[in-house]
Order: sequence, then C-alpha cells, then structure tokens
Amino acid sequence: MEKNPINPDKVAENPGLMAYAHSVGGAVIKPVDMGKAKGKAVLAMRQQTERQLNQIYQQMATLAQQAKELRQRVDVSERIYGAQMNFEPVLNETYYVYEKEDGKDVLSMVAPNEWGRAYKFSRFIAKVTMLADHTWHVEYNESQD
Repeated sequence: MEKNPINPDKVAENPGLMAYAHSVGGAVIKPVDMGKAKGKAVLAMRQQTERQLNQIYQQMATLAQQAKELRQRVDVSERIYGAQMNFEPVLNETYYVYEKEDGKDVLSMVAPNEWGRAYKFSRFIAKVTMLADHTWHVEYNESQD
C-alpha cells in the first residue's frame, strides 16, 4: 500500500463545510458583514414600502376629492330641487337657476340672454344639466358673488 503524501494533520474530513477555501483553486470565501447586509435590506424595504404608502396616500386623496365633489353635487341638487320649477326636468337637458328678489331660487328653461326686457330676477346663479343619477352638473355664473 502506498502511503498518502499529505500530512494527515492538514487534511479536513469535510472540506466542503470549511469557512474558507480548502485548496489553491478553491473559491474565495469572505465572511459577510451581517450589519451591512441587514442595513441594505432594511433600506430597500423602507424605500419600497414608502413608494407603496405614497401610492395609497394619493389614492386616498383622489377618493377624498371624489367624495367631496359628490357631496357638493348632492348639496346643489337639493338646492335645485328646492327651487321653484313649473315643469318636470328631463335628463341631459340644460336649465338655468336664478335667484328672485325675495331670495328664493327658480329653475328655468330660459337662458339669461333670452329674457330680453322680461328679466325679473335679482341674479343668474348657474347653468345646470340633469345627470342620469338625477344630480346636476353645475356651471356657475362667473360673476357670482
């Protein structure tokens, strides 16, 4: 039997489990700085969650704005339905809201420029169109107070 030329004190039983390369051609294995690795992971996690939170905040702001606009449409619609009207409004038709001298509102089919000398209101408030949900799209008079 041939004698092994390698010193038995310098041979590992499981060289693949060593924390360093066990031969000249082996891969260089460097210990990982766990603090640095964790720091990078935490930074990446914070950046990603910050992006996601910003997205959610933007969506919330959009929803809040939509809710505010819907509330305003409901308020305006209630005011219009409280106005004097001598006809039944039709969907997608344009009407005009005026304020009388006594402060009451009137819904009319007649535009401000169509009254001529018969104009009997203290002011023109808005041009309105009835939407399918029976709320109103409102275009306010720009000279409104």
